[in-house]
Parts: sequence; structure tokens; C-alpha cells
Amino acid sequence: MKRLYSRCIAVVCGTLLAGCSCVCAQNAVDLKPTPQQTEWQDLEFGVILHFGTNTFLNREWGDGTASPKVFNPTAFDPDQWMKAIKASGAKYVVMVAKHHDGFCLWPTGQTDYSIKASPFENGKGDIVGAVAKAARANGLKFGVYLSPWDRHDPRYADPVAYDKYYNAELEELATRYGDLVEFWLDGAGSAGHVYNFPKIIETLRTYQPNTIVFADTALFEYGDARWAGDESGKIEYENWNVIDRHGFLRWRPVEVDTPLRAFHWFWHPNDESSLKSLDELIDSYENSVGRGGQWMLGLAPNDKGLLDDADVVRLRELGAALKSRYADNLLKDHLPTGDNTARALDGDADTFWSAPAGSHTATLEVRLPHPITFNHALTTEWLAEGQAIQQYRIEAWQDGQWKTVVADYAIGHEKIDHFRPVTAQRVRLNIIASTGEARIREFQLFSIPDVVK
Repeated sequence: MKRLYSRCIAVVCGTLLAGCSCVCAQNAVDLKPTPQQTEWQDLEFGVILHFGTNTFLNREWGDGTASPKVFNPTAFDPDQWMKAIKASGAKYVVMVAKHHDGFCLWPTGQTDYSIKASPFENGKGDIVGAVAKAARANGLKFGVYLSPWDRHDPRYADPVAYDKYYNAELEELATRYGDLVEFWLDGAGSAGHVYNFPKIIETLRTYQPNTIVFADTALFEYGDARWAGDESGKIEYENWNVIDRHGFLRWRPVEVDTPLRAFHWFWHPNDESSLKSLDELIDSYENSVGRGGQWMLGLAPNDKGLLDDADVVRLRELGAALKSRYADNLLKDHLPTGDNTARALDGDADTFWSAPAGSHTATLEVRLPHPITFNHALTTEWLAEGQAIQQYRIEAWQDGQWKTVVADYAIGHEKIDHFRPVTAQRVRLNIIASTGEARIREFQLFSIPDVVK
């Protein structure tokens, strides 16, 4: 009897201990990213491609009634897309395999409302497959967007039947096109339909365990990355990677999506005036990537299956501008320093400076052989152990004292600060507060013209 009693106590205690992981308080400083998340964050800049029946009908959101016969790009060339994307500096692409109208850009076995019913390549084409191949041939990672909302398929009215259909489509995409860097899980529209999100993620993870799932913050438990909250192309708040949803905390880095053409995700004829200027794009980049986020730029091939010439030129200009703006790090020719400090100045993202063990404040000082004039700073935090830096200042030694150039809070994956030109021969990154020892991958200063030429 005593043995049975002891076993019962052990079972009860074990049950209570197992439940502790659910009820114990969480602390944001203890949360860390997965290796897949940090690898994805290092990509920084991606492109999402919208192409479908809407392209041929001057629409943004199709209603599911378009005939597949309208889809017939006569000069389809995804290699042209990818060369332009590569020139922009982007590292990955996400193909919209099915938008809300339900038209599928691969030869799915789940519906006839697909490329199989179009005149394109006599119904034998595969846009998703061709884009995936072209992306990888140009050194770009590839992902897909499969809209949950489907305004065409009659099964949508039956949640059980539609979830089965959707997951069958997802299985095709997850098994036919190689490693997927990102899967967009956009809940736009949906007309009150409640999706079986656990089953969707289960299906994806069966075949693609490393894919980053992008989702609205409302889909908190299903995503690995979150939406910025709008499509302005900017993060307009302090960007902490750990967010709270109903009292639960998760590491959810932010991705900022915005189209190359203002308010337009799909191509439209006679739309020249909507193309964003280079200044606008640089501003968007510096307020997304430069605020610790991911930048997702929307591109739209035209009805011939090509990117418009103006888009190609703008993408090339963007890549050249980004490269030139951050090419001349004024701290690279610093005076000799210790190995620890040198790791934050070496241009190698795989090395990092560490503050003293257990510290909550620290300074990283750089001395130069001659004064420099700078107006931009780029600082990146090593995040494998979490986002530690809570408050920092960039300071310059002037008139015998340290003067503040920048005072701010979150750094995160990357922080680009800009300010009035400052001239100094000694500068430092002053960590005012951190949850533990701060770690800095790169600390760089630049002199960049205010107006992009």
C-alpha cells in the first residue's frame, strides 16, 4: 500500500512539474531566437512577387470569377526578374503561388482553376517551379505565399473540406520546390472563415522544418516572424524582438512589407507615376532594416511576364545606392586596440565584441589616427543569446569631454542612426543598460549625403 501511495504522489508531482512550463511567469530577457530565425534575420532584404489573373485585368484583389484563359504572359522570363532583384541587394524572394482569387500558378492536382487551364505553355507551364529555379540560379533563396482566403473554390464554404483542400495544396508546394526560406501565412479577407492553423503548420513542418512562417501578430503561436502592422515600409516604434500576446512572450522578429509602386502589389497599365523614388526606398530601408527589421519589397511582373524597364532601373539604382552608402566605414582604420574591440570593427558579422561577463553597462571605445566627420552610425547586436541592450548612447570626445551624438533604446539585429555631422578623433558606444553582457557584431560610422543622387 505504501509503494502504491508513493507512486501516486510521484505521478501527481510529475504532472504538476510538467505543467509549470505553462504557468510559470515568462521574462522577455530569457527568450532567445532559434538558429533558423537568426539565419533569416541576417538575410535582411527580400522581395515578394505578385503575378496572376489580376495582372491581366487591372485588379488588386480578384473575386475568383476571372477565366484562366486571361493568363497568358507571352514573354515570361523569371531570370530577368531575378537578375534585377539580385542587383537591388535582396537576398530572397517569396512567390505568391495563389492569391485571394484562388488561381494557382503551379499545376496543382487539387483544382482545375490553375495554370493548367490557361493558354500559357498550352497548359503545361509551372510558374512557381520556373521562378524557384531562376531564383536559385541567381543565388537567391526561395519561399511561397499560399493565400488561405479563396474566393473561387466552392469548398471554402465548408471549413473541413476546404482545410483538407488547402493542406493538400500546401503539401504540393512544400514537397516539389526544394527548401523554402519563408512561408507567408496571410489572413487577409477570409469572410469569417476560421482556419485550422495547427494543421497548416503541421503540414508545412512535416516537409519544411526550417521554414520561417510569416504571420500577423494575431496568429501569435503559429508564426516565426510578425507583420509590422501596416504597409508603410517603416517601423515607427521601438523594435524589440520579443512581443507579448495575452500574457505570453515569444521571439517574433518583424518583417516590413511595402510595394515598389505606391499602393499597388499587382501590375497595372499606365501606372508610371506610382513608382517610388530612390529617396523613398532608401528611407524605407533605413527605417526597416535600419530599425532591426526585415524589409520585404513588393514587385509585380507585367502582362508580358517581365518586370517593367523602369522597375529594373530603379532596382539597379537601389542596389548601387545601398552599396555605396555603406561602403566606406570610417572606423576601419582605427588605432591598434585589443582583440575584443577589434571584433566589432572588422566588418565580419561572425565575430563580436563582448562586454565583461555579468555586466549591465559597458563602453566600446575607438580611437582614430586623425579626426573624422560622420553623420550615420550602423550598429548590430549579436542576438543568439537574446536582445540584451536596453539603452545606449553614441558619444564623441570633444572639448575634453564625452558629448552625446545619439541617445536611444533598442538596437537589435541592426540599427542605423543618422544625425547632424560630427567631427571627432575618439568615439564610443556607451551601453547605458543591458539585461546581461552586451555583444556587438559591428559598430560602424559613415559620412553619407543627405540627398540620394
